[in-house]
Amino acid sequence: MSSPLAVGLLLGAGVFCIYWSFWPTDPGVGRGRQRSRFASELQDHLPQAGYPSVTPVNVLVGSVVLFLLVLALGVVLTRVLPVALCFAVMSGAVPISLVRMRARDRRNKMRDLWPDAVDNITSGVRAGLALPEALSQLSVHGPVELRPAFVAFAEDYRATGRFHDCLDRLKERLSDPVADRMVESLRIAREVGGSDLGRLLRTLSTFLREDAHTRAELETRQGWTVNAARLAVAAPWLVLAMLALRGESLRAYSAPTGWLILAIGAALSVLAYRVMVWVGRLPDEERVLR
Repeated sequence: MSSPLAVGLLLGAGVFCIYWSFWPTDPGVGRGRQRSRFASELQDHLPQAGYPSVTPVNVLVGSVVLFLLVLALGVVLTRVLPVALCFAVMSGAVPISLVRMRARDRRNKMRDLWPDAVDNITSGVRAGLALPEALSQLSVHGPVELRPAFVAFAEDYRATGRFHDCLDRLKERLSDPVADRMVESLRIAREVGGSDLGRLLRTLSTFLREDAHTRAELETRQGWTVNAARLAVAAPWLVLAMLALRGESLRAYSAPTGWLILAIGAALSVLAYRVMVWVGRLPDEERVLR
């Protein structure tokens, strides 16, 4: 039984090596960029999701532990390794998926709050407050979800008095592309000076409000596509999970042909889901002003 599987794996490895030879790159640089990008995205998602004290290492360790637990439990219950491995891989991806999903939901919610925060800063500047003081007063009068970050900013500024360094730490706490734009606009206004700060803040508030309104309409119209993609991908695996209640119906997957069927099914599911999400979901804003 192991001979056809070994031949299939060897053939797949040979085809992959031939394909990889057409793309000459520096392996070390490529892996380093991919790892750094994945780590930086996960590092941004954690504060956006409301978990500032959790590190990417904690999430990855949780994914590995969950993968091993589900794999062991699946092998014990079904006694079919490929089926247990499929559900273990899905379970291992759950922590990262939950962090990304919560970060996306809170980022959409924050997008509606930033115009009010900018309006509060504008009101403070009109009242004669200095720019650091106008930012600090958001810890009391700003949107509730944003207050903890600005409380830390106010304490940081009182302790150091270094406005630009405090802005950099505020960007790290928020880890939000909208916050990056606001912070850099305030930094430029602070450095250049002049009487156009109020106009700049009003323009920024109007732009943020229009952008949030447009994205909300598009996401509402295209949300059904993403939900349909999730349902279409989950359906066959739910059927497989129900079949797992009857152990004798899964014995066919222990053969090399069963391994191949599950591998093809998993690859097609991932490919179809990514294509549907790519078509139906708006692209997330990147932090180009880190």
